Amino acid sequence: MRILRAGDHRRMAWKNGGGETIEIAVHPAGAGLDGFDWRISMARVESDGPFSAFPGVDRTLAILEGEGMELDIDGFGRHRLTPETAPFTFPADAATEASLLGGPITDLNVMARRGTAKHRVSRIDISSETSVRPCAEWTILIPLGPVASKAGEGSSAMLGPRDALLLERGDPSILLRTDMPQTAFLIEIDPCEEASGTP
Repeated sequence: MRILRAGDHRRMAWKNGGGETIEIAVHPAGAGLDGFDWRISMARVESDGPFSAFPGVDRTLAILEGEGMELDIDGFGRHRLTPETAPFTFPADAATEASLLGGPITDLNVMARRGTAKHRVSRIDISSETSVRPCAEWTILIPLGPVASKAGEGSSAMLGPRDALLLERGDPSILLRTDMPQTAFLIEIDPCEEASGTP
């Protein structure tokens, strides 16, 4: 179990130079925007415009803050994302234009290289006590508010807003506690069978 604090997330320019991305986690560690197997980040979007293209990559977006945005995706039509809608997955190499619905937003962006890794993103509600079992190769939990975590009979830690808890397969289940209901995003990533060498 590792905790990646929000204050330590790496800031870097968007691939198309149009803004700033806040990198939460990347594999392999230290990989750049053209060399990752998977990448989790946040971005502040302050104006309408095109998304960066990532050939051979699938991406999932969710709205963390703001009213939302509408995506116009080449070959896939229009899709509206708000804080209430489910995370949305689409090809990161499809030309995509974003239109804000009512001012700047912050989004969560999960990307995985096609044929190398596959990912799932879900929004979960944490109320009182919630258990998270790391069933995937990598399981990442990102709460939007303060949550206490405890690993089995082991260590406990307080997670702040937009901290990330990174678990790997074989780690003990995590018990999450909160005094007030909180929203979190659960990201599960597995290597593709071809990439892992599984027959």
